[in-house]
Amino acid sequence: MKFLNAMDISASGLTAQRLRMDTIANNMANAETTRTERGEGPYRRQIVLFEARKNSTNSSFNNILKDKLNGVGQGVRVTQIKSLSEEEAPFRKVYEPAHPDADENGYVNYPNVNIVEEMINMISATRSYEANAKVIEATKGMALRALDIGR
Repeated sequence: MKFLNAMDISASGLTAQRLRMDTIANNMANAETTRTERGEGPYRRQIVLFEARKNSTNSSFNNILKDKLNGVGQGVRVTQIKSLSEEEAPFRKVYEPAHPDADENGYVNYPNVNIVEEMINMISATRSYEANAKVIEATKGMALRALDIGR
């Protein structure tokens, strides 16, 4: 049964890192977006916030089942996708007086997305995803070996 717990923990990591990679890709795709669909100004960089899933301390069957249905267990979960405010990460100002989104001084606000930082975050998320996938493969291999021993 512990094999399944290890796979559950790694699967939660895979899901979280996949969402993180999607968010980073979205940030990179919108690095030059000066006006959102809602017309609220430039695109705002988004980050994914994680937290550890809580372990069940009470071992009664009903409580464990209830915790599993509510997503409480070991591993990680995404708490929110947060858009960074201008105070947390200011917009880039570029002098382009001919741009349709330029202010009265000729400056255009570009998103608070740094491509180099996003690439570093993408590499980190990819490596974390790969590590979780390898844990699942190793756990599967150990489970198969345990079954072979039992024969």
